[in-house]
Amino acid sequence: MDADAPFRDTSVGDALLEGLDGNSPLDPKALSKLHWRSRRGLLENDLFIQRFFQQHEAHLTVAHARGMYALMDLSDNDLLDLLLCRKELPDAANQQEAHQVLTMLRH
Repeated sequence: MDADAPFRDTSVGDALLEGLDGNSPLDPKALSKLHWRSRRGLLENDLFIQRFFQQHEAHLTVAHARGMYALMDLSDNDLLDLLLCRKELPDAANQQEAHQVLTMLRH
């Protein structure tokens, strides 16, 4: 993973989340879209993501969705390295939501 540009800009996030308060609950339509966008090519990643939704789906917020979209922009191998703690996300103010979701995915 390139430390200077760890995320690809795929513009696949949910535009409806822009400008919303991060503490707002995620509505059912946005949650469904997040589920669809979170499908991965590696079974190992899917297992982490499946457990994440089982544990946290009922109380996901707009900030969680933004963080998940940021993580889903990573390649499958980079995401797995993060989930297995082989690598860490670089510190940046705009990645706080991704850090929070990564912690939730790991536990």
